Amino acid sequence: MNPGTNGHGHAGPAIQPTAQSRSDDQSRSDDLASLYPFLYSHSDNYSHPDNVGHDSSGAGDLAAVLAEVRRSTVDKAHQIVALRREVVAREGQRLAECASVMAASFATGGRLFTIGNGGSCTDAADLASLFLHPGPGRRALPAFSLTGDIAVLTALSNDVSFDVVFARQIAAFGRRGDVVVGLSTSGNSTNLVRAFEEAGRRGLLTVGLAGYEGGAMAELGSIDHLFVVPSDSVHRIQEAQTTIYHTLWELTLDELDSKWRHPERESDRRSLVE
Repeated sequence: MNPGTNGHGHAGPAIQPTAQSRSDDQSRSDDLASLYPFLYSHSDNYSHPDNVGHDSSGAGDLAAVLAEVRRSTVDKAHQIVALRREVVAREGQRLAECASVMAASFATGGRLFTIGNGGSCTDAADLASLFLHPGPGRRALPAFSLTGDIAVLTALSNDVSFDVVFARQIAAFGRRGDVVVGLSTSGNSTNLVRAFEEAGRRGLLTVGLAGYEGGAMAELGSIDHLFVVPSDSVHRIQEAQTTIYHTLWELTLDELDSKWRHPERESDRRSLVE
């Protein structure tokens, strides 16, 4: 059967766009223009998304558009470099302290659990993978992304609530001395808040990464180490959070390497404390 026929070899009636469909199309086009203003700001041809790619008497200046794209890309690169430097300068000492505690957890048999939603889910999986596969000459460490088991996630979401998809797993798998690292751009993810509360009750070390001003995560008493990226751009927050967790990973491995190469130093340190 050919598309557009009614099954009897005759073309069916043409579907006319309704006022609602035209309104929806207009809304989507406006959204595109707000996301990518440099594509629509140079001439009448680029004044609306519907005109992109169509020739007209007022054809836009492609060179100017490409120049604006380049400028925008460079500006964003400068923004994230400056933000990363700000975060490292402000949080450097606390990152080192957090890594030291994480290393102590791994050294005594602790495991890492990572959690996040959306793009932060991808970052959580990346962080777990870094510890599992640290590269040649470095010892793999037990790390698990609690976002990876689709059967568990869908079962808990369907049968209980999406709010508990991480808390229930921590309750099942976590034990005192383990580590939970949770990433959220807003800091307001309910399932992360519930997970940190559960982890805190069970004596796990908790590390949070958030953006903006920290959101609900900044109000929790159950997060031992919270690192907030001071930005209101989701893109810049996630990019800076990548720097934070890579720094934590490298510092933790360096601390562990030192413990394993010089165990007597750790013994001396315990003696001084005792």
